[in-house]
Order: sequence, then C-alpha cells, then structure tokens
Amino acid sequence: MDYAAQLSDEFKIKNEYAQNIINLLDEGNTIPFIARYRKEMHGTLDDQTIREISERLEYLRGLDKRREEIFHLISGMEKMDDEIARALDSAKTLAELEDIYRPYKPKRKTRASVAKEKGLEPLADMIFAQENSNVNEQAENFTDIEKGVETVEEAVRGAMDIIAENISDNAEIRKRLKNIIRLNAYIVSKAADPDKDSVYTGYYDYKDLVKNAAGHRVLAMDRGEKEGFLKVGIDIDSAKCLNIMERLLVKNSNECSGLVKEACADAYERLIFPSVEREIRSELTDAADEQAIKLFAMNLRQLLMQPPVKGHAAIGLDPGYRTGCKLAVVDATGRVLDTAVIYPTHSEMQIKKSKQTLKSMIRKYHAEIIAIGNGTASKETEMFTAECISEMDDKVSYMVVSEAGASVYSASKLAADEMPDLDLTLRSAVSIARRLQDPLAELVKIEPKAIGVGQYQHDMPQKRLSEALDGVVEDCVNTVGADLNTASPALLSRVSGINATVSKNIVAYREENGIFTSRSELKKVPKLGPKAFEQCAGFLRVPESKNPLDNTGVHPESYPAAKQLLEMCGYDLSDIVEGNIAELPQKSQTIGLETISEKIGVGVPTLQDIIKEITKPGRDPRDELPPPLLRTDVLDIKDLQVGMELKGTVRNVIDFGAFVDIGVHQDGLVHVSQISDKHVKHPSDVLKVGDIVNVRILSVDAQKGRISLTMKSR
Repeated sequence: MDYAAQLSDEFKIKNEYAQNIINLLDEGNTIPFIARYRKEMHGTLDDQTIREISERLEYLRGLDKRREEIFHLISGMEKMDDEIARALDSAKTLAELEDIYRPYKPKRKTRASVAKEKGLEPLADMIFAQENSNVNEQAENFTDIEKGVETVEEAVRGAMDIIAENISDNAEIRKRLKNIIRLNAYIVSKAADPDKDSVYTGYYDYKDLVKNAAGHRVLAMDRGEKEGFLKVGIDIDSAKCLNIMERLLVKNSNECSGLVKEACADAYERLIFPSVEREIRSELTDAADEQAIKLFAMNLRQLLMQPPVKGHAAIGLDPGYRTGCKLAVVDATGRVLDTAVIYPTHSEMQIKKSKQTLKSMIRKYHAEIIAIGNGTASKETEMFTAECISEMDDKVSYMVVSEAGASVYSASKLAADEMPDLDLTLRSAVSIARRLQDPLAELVKIEPKAIGVGQYQHDMPQKRLSEALDGVVEDCVNTVGADLNTASPALLSRVSGINATVSKNIVAYREENGIFTSRSELKKVPKLGPKAFEQCAGFLRVPESKNPLDNTGVHPESYPAAKQLLEMCGYDLSDIVEGNIAELPQKSQTIGLETISEKIGVGVPTLQDIIKEITKPGRDPRDELPPPLLRTDVLDIKDLQVGMELKGTVRNVIDFGAFVDIGVHQDGLVHVSQISDKHVKHPSDVLKVGDIVNVRILSVDAQKGRISLTMKSR
C-alpha cells in the first residue's frame, strides 16, 4: 500500500507532506517536535492532526500485515486463487479481511463439520447447484449406517447444514447484509424487569435507528445491559435480508431451490444475524467509545491549559467532616509553607477556632487565593470560607477546584518523594492549592483518566483511553514548555524526548550540581543523548542562562538563524534581555519575511515562530486566555430562583450538554438545546472546559440537587 497517497487523500494534505510525516515518525521524532520544529515539512499541521495521522498509519500498517498473514494462510491450504487475491487486495478494513478468511479459518465442531465428516458435502454441492429436482433419489446414495446417516431425511438435513454454513461464510453475502442492517435496523432496549426502578428508566422501552444512534445513548444502554437492568439488541425486518440472500443464491424453482431457500433462512437466523448483530453492536460501542475519548481528551486539554494564577501565595483546603478540613499554605512557587487541620463543620467553638486559624494563615503568609476541593463537605467549607473572607479587610478570593485524583496522588510514591514529611491527607491539600496556581504542572502528576472530565470513562477501552489522554498531556506540556530548574520529574517526563529515567537523572543532576545555566548543559545529564537533546531542548526553558534564547521556544538548531535575524533588524541578544525588541515584528515585515527567510536559511513558519518567541521571552501561551473566575461569596441551592442570572465556569462538556459551576455545591446542566438561540450540533462546538459563561436558572430541584440552566436570550 502507498501509505503517503492514502494519508494524503484521507487528510487532504499534499502527498509530499504525508511522506515527510511518515519519514519523521519512522526516524524516531516525537509528535510535539514534528509539530513545532518541522513545520515546513508538513505544512504547519497541529499536533492533534499529526497524532491522528500517526494512529491511522499504524492501523494501515497493521491492516497490511494481517492481509499478508491471511494470504499466506490460504496459500498454505492451496486454496488461493485470483478472485480471493483481488478481494484481499481491495479490503479496506480488518473486518473485511476477516470475512474473506472466514471460510478457511479452522472451526470448532459445528453441525456442518459433522455433516462433512459423514461424507455429505457432495450432496450439499448438488443441492446448491439446483439443477436436479429429485433430491431424495440423490440423497439415497449418501445413506450409510456406519457413518451415522441412517435415512434420506438425515442426509438432506446434513447437506442443508453444510449449505447454511457456506452461505454464512460467504463474504459478499455478509457485506451486503451488514450494509442493509446498518442502514435499516434499529437498536432496541427493553427493561429486564419493568417494575424495578433504576437510572435507566429512559431506556426501558427505547429504539433508534442504528445509523442515528447517539454515542452517549449507546454507552448508557451498554452499561444498563451490563448491570442487568436492560436487554439490548438489534431489530430489523428479516424479510429485507432474506430477499437479498434469495436473489443472489436461489437460481431455479425446483425442489433443490426450495431447499436452498430454507438454508438461507437457517443461515440468516442461526448463523449470520447473531454474528452480524454482535459485530454491529461492537461497531456502535467502538464509535461511541472513540467519540467519548475524543470529548474526554478535548476537555482534558482545556482543563490542563487553564491559565495559572501566578505570583500569589495560596491556601488549599481539602474538606472533610469527621477528620476535619486539611489546610496547606504554599508560596508563589508551590513550596509548602505551613499546614493545619481545622474543623469548620463541628461545634461553634471549633468553627470559631477554625476561623482564627484560617485568618491567621491568610495574614501571616499574605495569601490572596484559596482553593477548595469539591469533594465531601465542600459546600460547608465554601460557606465557611466565604464567611471568613467577609469578616476580613484583606483582599482574598477563592475558587472551588476539582479534587479528582488528589487522594490517589497523595498516596503515591511521587507525592511521598515530594513531601516526605507530610501526612498523606495534608499532601492532598497541597495538591489542591497548586492546582489553582498551575493546573498543568500539578495535574501531570495524576493519571489522566482519574481527572474526571469525561463521561463513561470506566467503560472505555482503557489502553486506548490512556494513549489518547497521555497524548493530550504530552501536547499540553510541550505547548507551554517547562522550566528546567523548577520542573518536577513528573512534568519533565512529559517533555518531548524525555522518559521517566532521564527526567529523574535531570533532577538528580540539578540537585548535585546546582541549577542549569544553559540548555547545552543538558548534554551532561546521564542517558540524555544527542537525539533526546534534539527532541527536548526547544521545550525546556532556562531563565538563568546568559543566552536569552535559552528562555524561549527557539530551538538551539535555530540559534544562528535567530542571531542573523536580530542583526538584519538592527538588534543583538542584549536587546532581548533589556526588552528593547518590541518593534522586531514590524521591522521584519518591512524587510520582508521571504527575504529574511532565504538569507538566514529557515522556512517562513519557523521564522515567524522565532520572531514571536524572542519578542516575548518566557512567554506562557496560557496567559493569553481569560483568567479563572474567583469568588468571594457563596450561594445555597435554596437561594436560587427561576429566571435568576448568574456567571459560571464550565466544568465538563458532554454529548448532551455542559455542567456549569455557578457557585453552589451542585453544578447546573445546560442542555445542548439551551446553549444558543441557534441550532448547536454538539456542545463542544460552542463551549469548552474553563469558559466563563452567563446563564439563567430554568428550574431547580433542591431535593434531587438538580439545576437546569439556559444560555439562550429571553
């Protein structure tokens, strides 16, 4: 297969770009490196697209490998012919290949295999040819007591079993029936016990066309079936399928033709439909999984890329009832300054004491922001915090943050290494504070699927989910970059070209030799060879370096080009340090990007990146996004009134809407139909995690904790 041509056609890119991407991947380059530093070779595609191309290339190569395996297997049986070879060559999916191989695949004992052992295959061939009307006369020749065929009826029945299996193994028949079923069948769910209440009552009598089935509904039915509340299946008028089969297979109107017609019905009901039903349900689930994984990945990307709240000491509160609320203070760099346990949900005396502790911590460490975990006792802790803030003149605000995965992280070896002197419950409070200061740096320490910005993540194929989410984390870390002198091993291990071993070696080198003073010093780190340096150097920042380019996203391979650019525009490296370089973009345009590009030996996309980076050294792309919504007061669900207008933060985007934090303990749901006055196909087309939105209360069910919101104009 010409992979470049195939990928070029599927992704609508130049053949040359597709081939370059294949070559770059095969040479061991990482996707972030290819996306960022080889733009001229692929036409400035983003990391997500390159990742999709990489995954598709892997599938196509796997397809060809299986195609070759099947060719050799059938050839080994001496049954290969031109027709089978052509069918194998034209197969576009693994399912098509397996359908072609089906007749030759070793089978367990079946009714047809038993009939073949009894010597009834010639009779089956004769009946299927439909040229002879006198079936019984022919069948008489195949009765043999020793072989277990005592009567004509048994001979005919055995021959019919062989015909039915042959029909079932016919790749063309299966292909046509699958197409008919995909277009015309319904997915249907019924209650296993109609009298039993469950969260699946909406699916107790539900049907939808297979071709229209929404992914989140498929996953809900799958889970309901797994938990024993639902019976789910595919439903279609079998006459449509049988008509197709009979049109292709019934040649005459004699007795043999009648038997072939019966064999068609048997093959369909007993062999083909159950198999195709499983396959189509599997396809629906796979498509729903892929859709859910993409949505999870998109939400995770938005969460990780939330703007950090920089330059402030922060307090993290990990709420709790019986064991109290754990409190941790961290400085602007995330270093732990102090910890405590307070009891804001206990007696009046304990509440008073807790207020004194919190106020004392705020004043002592000049904390301006408080992060509150959204778990058990979160609402009470939020109300307590808002009350504390209202009693102080200090400028303090708070935000409720997701504590998903915090407890897992707290008990991990990584957390123990980072905070060996702290109890694991206090480590959780530290993590919550740091999540507000820098979501990306803190959340990389947690398994991505534990962060909880998806739906049905526990039902997903875990390997595929992990691969997709790991790719998102890698892309985000490399988009932002990492400070070589402060980054944790967890953050460094996500940088292009750096694995867990090398990340630990970097930190060990840093601890032994002091801070890095240049990017080139990385070459002294054990096991960080030339290839790894090439892949990682551009994504690591060294603010302490004498060379200001070391604190930008300019790759060391482009340093000579960057210096030439500065000279052409009348600058030198010292102007970057002194901040006298604001007019560089304008001067570059005056000279002409094409002219500069040709003279300094880099492509225009790379030149544009160099200009952007040296104009703003140490640039964090997250700073260009709207800041998070911090609060100073709190609402109770009982305070909400229909029609009330509020500002909120999008916490999760799902297939049927988005959950928005409006400052009460329960997030409100904006259904997809309420997102805009215009038709919205999918919530992610309009909203993303972290968006600050204006909403209006549609309805409130305080007992069930449900809040319905709208973003529509009145």
